[in-house]
Amino acid sequence: MKNLINEILELKKERNAIILAHNYQRPEIQDIADFVGDSLGLSREAIDTKAEVIVFCGVDFMAETASILNPDKTVLIPDKSAICPMAMMLKVGDIKVAKEKYPNAETVLYINSTAETKTEADCICTSANAPETINAMNSDTILFGPDKNLAYFVEKRTKKRIIPVPEDGVCPTHHQLSKDDFLNSLKKYPNAELVVHPEVIPEVQEMATHIASTEGMLEYCKKSNSKEFIIGTENGIIHRLKREIPGKKFYAASEIATCPAMKMITLEKVRDSLKELKYEVRVPEEISMKAKEAIDCMLSHHSKNDPL
Repeated sequence: MKNLINEILELKKERNAIILAHNYQRPEIQDIADFVGDSLGLSREAIDTKAEVIVFCGVDFMAETASILNPDKTVLIPDKSAICPMAMMLKVGDIKVAKEKYPNAETVLYINSTAETKTEADCICTSANAPETINAMNSDTILFGPDKNLAYFVEKRTKKRIIPVPEDGVCPTHHQLSKDDFLNSLKKYPNAELVVHPEVIPEVQEMATHIASTEGMLEYCKKSNSKEFIIGTENGIIHRLKREIPGKKFYAASEIATCPAMKMITLEKVRDSLKELKYEVRVPEEISMKAKEAIDCMLSHHSKNDPL
């Protein structure tokens, strides 16, 4: 593995590249990355870099967002099969039908959506800023997609009427985390706090000590007086939590909370991506321009230092 890592580092230097890794990536991918974080935070990091090439270790919509925000850079995804199943649940046609049904509603889409569907949005949000973004909208009714569990989380924290589009959009990895998973974990670790992502089911949200985005989880666990935490999200974040907060203990709520798409990227694929400049992600200009308007709407409500 050491030779492989050295090869990646040499290629990175040769290509004037940076490697961005999402919190759900394999530990070895996180360890070689220049930045580890959530999808939008990584893309914003890329804006400030002088690198010419961005290797995005994440899923398709994340690389699309990086490309939209960095049109002058080459954005690569090491495995073009790394496709977010939740993002694929929302189609442009779904949004158009909902707009006809609710003509006075505004459309806010989760960043976990395709570039094409973002063209139908008035604004984009992340799991960290969804309530604040939606509260800043003018309409009392919001079409929100593609995650119905995040829609539940948002509706409890705003006075807006939230219409999920589609009705049953979910992240399969988060949605499978059951109330029993957490009850069993609490039996094993009775002194642990329960920290979950807002993509989990409502019943689990109601049990949680704290609900937060991946970056929000990290910040909360750093500041909390507790020494033990049961983590309710994709298990890739456990590696980062243990690395950055070594004095505390972190337990996965379920060993099977793994996103297959996130785990498709390997060190070998990162090396090949840098060596052969594959696979390039470039969003067509007409889609990119419209999608960027919705992303800019969100950024206008939040300074760069705000958690996203």
